[in-house]
Amino acid sequence: MRVIRRLPETLINRIAAGEVVERPASALKELVENAVDAGAVHVHVRLSEGGLAMIEVSDDGCGMSPDEIELALERHATSKLPDEAIEQVETLGFRGEALPSIASVARVTIESRPQGSADGWKRVVDNGALLSEGPAALPPGTRVRVEHLFDKIPARRKFLRSARSEWAASLDVVRRLAMARPDLGFTLENDGRRALHVQPGETLEARVAQLVARELAGNSVAVDLERGDYHLTGVAGLPTYNRGVADHQYLFVNGRPVKDRLLIGAVRGAYADMLARDRHAVLALFLQVPGSEVDVNVHPAKTEVRFRDPALVRGMVVSGLRHALSTGDRRSAQAPSASAMAAWQAEPLAPSPEYQASIFSQPWRPEARVSDAGQAWRGYEQSLMAPPTARAEPAAEPVADGERYPLGVARGQVANTYIVAEAADGLVIVDQHAAHERLVLERLRAAGAGQGITPAQAMLIPEVVELEEVACDRLEAAAEKLAEFGLVLERFGPAAMLVRSIPAALAKGDPAKLAADVADDLAHHGDALLLGEKLDLILATMACHGSVRAGRVLSVAEMNALLREMEVTPRSGQCNHGRPTWVKLAHGDIEKLFGRK
Repeated sequence: MRVIRRLPETLINRIAAGEVVERPASALKELVENAVDAGAVHVHVRLSEGGLAMIEVSDDGCGMSPDEIELALERHATSKLPDEAIEQVETLGFRGEALPSIASVARVTIESRPQGSADGWKRVVDNGALLSEGPAALPPGTRVRVEHLFDKIPARRKFLRSARSEWAASLDVVRRLAMARPDLGFTLENDGRRALHVQPGETLEARVAQLVARELAGNSVAVDLERGDYHLTGVAGLPTYNRGVADHQYLFVNGRPVKDRLLIGAVRGAYADMLARDRHAVLALFLQVPGSEVDVNVHPAKTEVRFRDPALVRGMVVSGLRHALSTGDRRSAQAPSASAMAAWQAEPLAPSPEYQASIFSQPWRPEARVSDAGQAWRGYEQSLMAPPTARAEPAAEPVADGERYPLGVARGQVANTYIVAEAADGLVIVDQHAAHERLVLERLRAAGAGQGITPAQAMLIPEVVELEEVACDRLEAAAEKLAEFGLVLERFGPAAMLVRSIPAALAKGDPAKLAADVADDLAHHGDALLLGEKLDLILATMACHGSVRAGRVLSVAEMNALLREMEVTPRSGQCNHGRPTWVKLAHGDIEKLFGRK
């Protein structure tokens, strides 16, 4: 029989370290959180080999006395939990296991000097064993150095990644913590090279843009929504400013960086009809909730949380993002990309092949050189005067001021796909299909919300659509909700649906194809999304059926009508797939193309 025995303290600490200290970035996270909770104004981080060789965190916080340093290295000793109400923790950490766990698998040197004290103290612990302690010279605050992590535990050391990978993880940790506290200053160095430096007292928008991407400042909107004791703030990138991976989505709950599946799903739902499926939004969201409404103890590293009312939180994130985007949604890409600008031809047009052939391929005849050259030149002139692929009509309206008509006045149409408009501050090019697709979607939404728009166009003769029985079941289950948007369906036998009316905005659409596409959408999204989010995606499919197609000739009046509707329609700056609906060449950009600047 095996007997039950009490494990030694060193082994207990190593077991805890397995939960808390997975890699150098995990140890760094605990140390920086301690510095922030100590009331620091400046936090300085130094790394060597991405944290594999050394991690040092210095702060100007409250500091610790010699007795407190000794106590801090004991398990379950903390200053972050004033009483036994563990669910009311308001600091970044409270477990009380970080320092002893790190000290059990590395060499840890703690130096600290309390504010107002003339003396500092140092304590050195190597893999759980006390090496030395004594006076230390340092300014008020605390400095913690971690060296040779997992050196004496080869089984853990061999699972660490390369110095480059560990550095990337450490940089992400400091970036997230610095983003959560724009009132504090942070500095991060790796192998003597400064990689991050932010000053205390910045605005939230400025701090996020500085840490994520400079161009985010001009391609984002502010988020601010309150519901009772819940408060959501942050910065949300425009749908046209997106990435192929979701690594630029920063989520915080009560100032704590988290990677919560509920919040990630809510973000995806908020951008569902504005981004292509393989693109991801760029944002930083900060959610403040009462301590009693969230449980932060569900993960050893405190990266996941559990909400008492998850439906409220999800709905708040979705509505907060959509409301914020609806205020800045008429903006598109802020400026043409450098590659797009470089694609403009600045060279003179080459002579036509016919002209070259007439000049250089004909036998030389001095007596005929003048007349032949003149004839060839007239042919070249005629080739230049051939009908262009673009089309323009006279426009009676003058160029309106930017306040009245931000998208300007239509001047023509290129390739029967792009509208060219003259605005007060530049040249606007509009993708007519993408723009109209967004307008139709917003009309459908307005109809479903009962905003006075006729929702349905009754079919003179109801159309029978044959589908698989399972697809018919899905349509029948969603029929009541679809009817609110003008698509009235009725079961017609086991494998057919009857289309009695379609949305008024899609009056010229194909009812059979529309019903089939809606059924496909219901099958694709399954039960993963809430009904409201499914309907948003379905409306995007319906809008595509009723939009002006590329290749359709529009009159100037139609073009101007489209521009005016875009100026007053929510989210008109991007199509339903996240691509821009219009771009602008400012006067300065045009002058650069012609070498005037």
